[in-house]
Amino acid sequence: MSLIRYEPWSLVNRLHHDLDRIFGREFAPDDDSRGAVSDWMPAVDVQETKDAFVLHADLPGVDPKDIDVTMENGVLALRGRRQSESTKEEGGYRRVERISGEFFRRFTLPDVADAESISAQTSNGVLTVRIAKRPEVQPRRIEVKGS
Repeated sequence: MSLIRYEPWSLVNRLHHDLDRIFGREFAPDDDSRGAVSDWMPAVDVQETKDAFVLHADLPGVDPKDIDVTMENGVLALRGRRQSESTKEEGGYRRVERISGEFFRRFTLPDVADAESISAQTSNGVLTVRIAKRPEVQPRRIEVKGS
């Protein structure tokens, strides 16, 4: 026999969440816990090496001066904007294939990440952010002596 937990409000909570998502958080609380709204989300690869965390974000067409990298309370935030360079309208039609607008990504880093030694650079449309690790404290064995 399996035990099933009865939660009468789960359906109502799901409906509330879906309505907030559909109507764009206009009726949601003002906390920032769900994340910021962005027009597009760049692909990001996260790699951990022996001495650092390395993030590679695909940001083609984004000017480096339009990228903001911040670290606060163990959360690394990437924010920026890509401008649409040209729009062409003919015969009442407008065709734009490149996504433009603001982006925002956040990453919670472990305690070993050193917030004071973060570097960021762009090359060929890829933003590389390197966060060095703090030297870890090695565990110390304590000898227990008998009386």
